[in-house]
Amino acid sequence: MIKVLIVEDDPMVAEFNKRYLKEMKGFCLSGIVHNVKDAKEFLEREQVNLMLLDVYMPGTNGLELLHYIREQKVDVDVILITAAADTEKIQTALRLGAVDFLIKPFEFDRFNQALQQYKEKYAIFEKNKVYKQEDLDDRILHSNQKTSEAVTDDLPKGLTFSTLQNIINVIKSKEGSLFSTDDIAESTYISRVSVRKYLKYLTQLGVLEESLTYGIGRPVYFYTLKKDKLHLVTIYL
Repeated sequence: MIKVLIVEDDPMVAEFNKRYLKEMKGFCLSGIVHNVKDAKEFLEREQVNLMLLDVYMPGTNGLELLHYIREQKVDVDVILITAAADTEKIQTALRLGAVDFLIKPFEFDRFNQALQQYKEKYAIFEKNKVYKQEDLDDRILHSNQKTSEAVTDDLPKGLTFSTLQNIINVIKSKEGSLFSTDDIAESTYISRVSVRKYLKYLTQLGVLEESLTYGIGRPVYFYTLKKDKLHLVTIYL
C-alpha cells in the first residue's frame, strides 16, 4: 500500500481529498496535517510514500516544505494540490521534483489520473532495480504524453454538434451570469450526466471558467462564459 500524507490548511478541502483518496485502490491515508510544522514532525516519526501538498498555508508555505524535504533528502514524493497556478510556482514545484500539479478546483477524474500514474511508476520502481532506455521511455519518462490533447476539428467521442449548439445557446442566454450543470440540464431537457460532459469539454477548451463552491453535502461547480473565447467552438457550430 502507498502511504499518503495530506497537508492542507482548509479542513473542508482536506476532507474532500481524504474522500477522494478512499476511492483509490492501493493507497492508504497515513494522516492529515494543516501546516508545515506539523508536516515536518509527522515525516520525522512516520514513513510516507506520497504527500498531497497545498501551497498556500499560514506561515511557511508548501513550496518551502518541498524545498526542505529535498534538502533533508526525505524519501517522499509530492503531488501539489493548490489554487496557486502562476508560472513561477509551477516551475519551482517541478524543479523541486513534484510528480504532478493539480489546480483547484479539480474533479475526481483528474485526481484519479494523477494517483493512478503515480501508482504505476511506484510499482515499476519497486519491481525493477535496473532499466534499459526503452523501459524508461515507454514506462516512465513518456507515460504522461497523452494526458492532454490538441484541439482538432472533431468533437470528443460521445459529443454531438447539435447538442453542443443547444447548450451554447442556453449558456449565451445567461448573459455572463453564473450557472450550474443543473441549470443547463433544466433548460435543455438533457440529462445532467450528458450536460456535465459538454461543460467539462468547454472548460478544457477555455470557453468556460469553472469555480467550486462548498456548502452542505457535495461541492457544487459553477460556470461563467468567457465571451472572448467563443470563437474556439465556432468551428463546430
